[in-house]
Amino acid sequence: MRYLRPLFWLLKFALFAVLFGFAMHNADPVKLHFFLGYAWNLPLHVLLLIFFVLGAAFGLLACIARMARLRRELVKLRREIRNRTPAPRPVNPETPRDAI
Repeated sequence: MRYLRPLFWLLKFALFAVLFGFAMHNADPVKLHFFLGYAWNLPLHVLLLIFFVLGAAFGLLACIARMARLRRELVKLRREIRNRTPAPRPVNPETPRDAI
């Protein structure tokens, strides 16, 4: 188990190196055309990074409403558990005295 953390960091570094190499080999400018004749000239890796960050941000925004609803439900259920009266304890019937 203690070898897993350095292995994970090595995997992260390898992935970073591959992506960095990809970015350096694709440093040619790309023209992105918008409406009304507006255009951007950016390197491909910068453009990919921008759209990745925008996609991640929109994904997080889509999850926020559900997470807030689940958090409210969790608070409500915890409050309900805290305010719940304890269940009545079952009464143990006495053993009849004339039983064996």
